[in-house]
Amino acid sequence: MDEQLLQKIQQKILDTISSKDDIKSLIQSLSTIDDSKSFAMGIVVGRLYNAFYYQSKRILNREPSKKEFKEFLEFVKTKKSDLEHLW
Repeated sequence: MDEQLLQKIQQKILDTISSKDDIKSLIQSLSTIDDSKSFAMGIVVGRLYNAFYYQSKRILNREPSKKEFKEFLEFVKTKKSDLEHLW
């Protein structure tokens, strides 16, 4: 994966971790959803995927390739334990 893109995704992970109170507030406001942990993970996944896709288009001036997406998935897997402790 492009190094600049990887740095942007890393920054989004750090931003997500640092805004855990915002995420918790959003979860609480939608507390009728039965499985709040799954919902919270959905928010995090959405943020990361959006960052990956948007930054790919901005930095690389194109949509990400299948290979880059696979590398993104592998990178996110390495950060899973950091993200699981948000809620």
